[in-house]
Amino acid sequence: MERIQMAPRPDWCSQAESYGFHFHTLEGEPYWDETACYRFTLAEIEDGIESPTEELHAMCLDLVGEVVASERLMDQLAIPEKAWDLIAESWKFSEPSLYGRMDFSFDGTGPAKFYEYNADTPTSLYETGFFQWLWLEQQIERGQLPAGADQFNRLQEALIERLAMIGRAGQSFHLACCRDHPEDAGTIEYLADCADQAGLSPKTLFIDEIGLGERQRFVGLDDEPVDQLFKLYPWEWMWQESFSDYVGASGTQFVEPPWKLILSNKGILPLLWERHEGHPNLLPAWFESDKRCDPGLERWVRKPLFSREGANIAIETGAGVEAQVEGPYGDGPTIIQGWCPPPRFSGHYCLIGSWVVGNEAVGMGIREDNTAITRDTSRFVPHFIDG
Repeated sequence: MERIQMAPRPDWCSQAESYGFHFHTLEGEPYWDETACYRFTLAEIEDGIESPTEELHAMCLDLVGEVVASERLMDQLAIPEKAWDLIAESWKFSEPSLYGRMDFSFDGTGPAKFYEYNADTPTSLYETGFFQWLWLEQQIERGQLPAGADQFNRLQEALIERLAMIGRAGQSFHLACCRDHPEDAGTIEYLADCADQAGLSPKTLFIDEIGLGERQRFVGLDDEPVDQLFKLYPWEWMWQESFSDYVGASGTQFVEPPWKLILSNKGILPLLWERHEGHPNLLPAWFESDKRCDPGLERWVRKPLFSREGANIAIETGAGVEAQVEGPYGDGPTIIQGWCPPPRFSGHYCLIGSWVVGNEAVGMGIREDNTAITRDTSRFVPHFIDG
């Protein structure tokens, strides 16, 4: 594994705009960055990322089965009691999941260390599945990459296959996100295109455009029943809304299903450690409220159970807070995770996001930051396989 400086394609920005990648620059700073890339060997990908991803995902599914059967664990994960039955039912009836992203620290030498599972509403999907692959093909054509270069990236094909499996004949398939979030909107449009290729008839809208119709059914702008809904809107937010009272009786199939709320909860990290202590891909983790929480570490990370894009994550030592990202999640319960900094290449911290579609590891994306905490402004850097 190495970071390589590379000449960007002269027209990459105009291509991004033409393909609908309108969030390639955020707050005046580049989000998509092809002035560098990462080179991996096939063995590093298969043994270091792909296999651990699928093993950890299987461990996570086993954990879900345990959690839904335990009121104590549901409560420990701060899941609202009114959601317990619906979550358990969605698991019992095997409501299908579409995708998720596991975040790892990996430098190409030691075992990848699992940071967390973005299992409910992960983004960086379009740039991984499409624009990164386009970069690979064009850089090979330009002679900037070896003719035999490849990429760990079957993400788009896997999404289309999975959506074809999830879609129901004769039923509507809606995709929704919040307003004023360009990356979320881009993710929704990309998934809608994948759904169209899967043979569905997708319709996009904003979350606040979904209403309640007759017989407590959720409906879209045209009063068409929302039979299936992919929502880029976290389940923990849903349960705070008044309309959550109608979720169970609405008849809508949600993608992601309610049981994914468990896996998007950082409380799974201490639960996994408790059950698989010493696993090479896991970091020590404890609930802060646990009386046994005495990590004896020089440095650790404090994470809210529910947090996104690094918000309210703090790196701490016995002397106090060393680094912290502000955010809206500071009031809830937290976990403590052992400190394992992301590797630095040429002064850039590197985080690997490994994508799971269904139960299969299908690709990865890399984000870089100037700090050890990956934020929503972190840069996306492409990768390739050679050797």
